[in-house]
Amino acid sequence: MSNSIAAMTAGSTKPVAPRSRFREYFRIDGWGALVLPLLLFLVLVFVLPLGTMLWRSFSDPEFGLGNYQAVFAESLYVRVILNTFFIALVVTAATLVLAYPYAYLMTLAKPFWRNVMLIVILVPFWTSILVRSFALIILLRDTGVINTVAVDTGLVDEPFTMLRTTFGVVFGMVQVSLPFAVLPMYAAMQGIDLRLGLAAQSLGSRPTGAFWRVFVPLSLPGVAAGLLLTFIQALGYYITPALLGGPRNTMIGELIVQQVQTVLRYGFAAALATMLLIATLVLLGIAAKFLNLEKALMRQL
Repeated sequence: MSNSIAAMTAGSTKPVAPRSRFREYFRIDGWGALVLPLLLFLVLVFVLPLGTMLWRSFSDPEFGLGNYQAVFAESLYVRVILNTFFIALVVTAATLVLAYPYAYLMTLAKPFWRNVMLIVILVPFWTSILVRSFALIILLRDTGVINTVAVDTGLVDEPFTMLRTTFGVVFGMVQVSLPFAVLPMYAAMQGIDLRLGLAAQSLGSRPTGAFWRVFVPLSLPGVAAGLLLTFIQALGYYITPALLGGPRNTMIGELIVQQVQTVLRYGFAAALATMLLIATLVLLGIAAKFLNLEKALMRQL
């Protein structure tokens, strides 16, 4: 009897054929079929255009690496790329300085004021970026609100130029990126037990020391997620730099649009876009080595 049971057991552990494994892995039940429309949509509006862009970067006007070589052949294009990364770094640093104290204050505020602060940071987020950019033009121009108040109060003798400058571009981009930094930071800070700081103080630490040694390290995943979102978005900004900046503040997004609409160099524009995509993927890859991106980015939901 034992021999028959062993034989049955041995017979039940036959290796599964590769084709059966393939069918089992890709088997879709009734509920799983609901994902098919989304997959089809992503293929049509994302994968297919992305593949076309990659192909044209190598094949237009002729097959090869000519478009990528042309990017580094002229100092103008190199300067645009360097300017893009410089502005993105400045925007990320300025966003950190403004967003971290704001998110920390939200964790200390009472529920009513916390909701008010949340609405304040979300209202611009719900407004069209084009509308916000034109509002910033009215605010920053020579006859705008800031210059008018500065001249009327005697702070300056004459209006100072803010439009078509790096300051104007950074100012506008920080205003756009603040919600993307505040929300992940607040989501991380909200899960920190504030009693840990009190415990550190009871052990002899000063309030500032407890904040820097206990609270700040625990909030770093949210900070990293917010800064990563800010920097990646800043690399691809187009509307805000185009409206608030000038020729010396041209970013790679503006250059791509100029190559497509004005010069009609589709292959060269595709090469620029591919380089921007590669830079984004490299940043995500580096961040994934030190940060749980899924947990950090999805925690705010």
